[in-house]
Amino acid sequence: MYAIAAAALDWAIGKGGDQLCYIPADLKRFKALTTGHAVILGRRTLATFPGGRPLPGRRNLVLSRDPAFAPQGAEVYRSLEALLAAAPEDAFVIGGEQVYRQLLPFCSTVYLTRLEKVWEGADAFFPDLDADPAWTLVDRQGPLRHQDISFCYDTYLRRAPR
Repeated sequence: MYAIAAAALDWAIGKGGDQLCYIPADLKRFKALTTGHAVILGRRTLATFPGGRPLPGRRNLVLSRDPAFAPQGAEVYRSLEALLAAAPEDAFVIGGEQVYRQLLPFCSTVYLTRLEKVWEGADAFFPDLDADPAWTLVDRQGPLRHQDISFCYDTYLRRAPR
């Protein structure tokens, strides 16, 4: 399983129920990496998509305990165990914070767009991979630039247990 996210210097990923920013090149990269794969996300992340609809060209697996939540075109799982049993090995975890925290231990690779900025008032965060000895930064592309935001594409791999 993989995770993909865009995180600021302080590992923030969201503010007020949405992403920190939208960078066209990063959206294209996200689409290229995830199309044809299952994506795993939470109910609130799905709500941020256009029309609150699942992403096309991907099997959308939504983790939600809400028994009334049943979006058309998505598969809803009420427990982590049920989701893990249904998720293919090449699925991408795409957010939000709680879903990342629950599923990161099952991921082998993290594709991180590192936003070289800090957003005031950010309220959702990705786990700090640099502080976790289980993860190693193995590749960095960039820096790149969009308007006033400098960013890099970082790839982290889970270290093999000793």
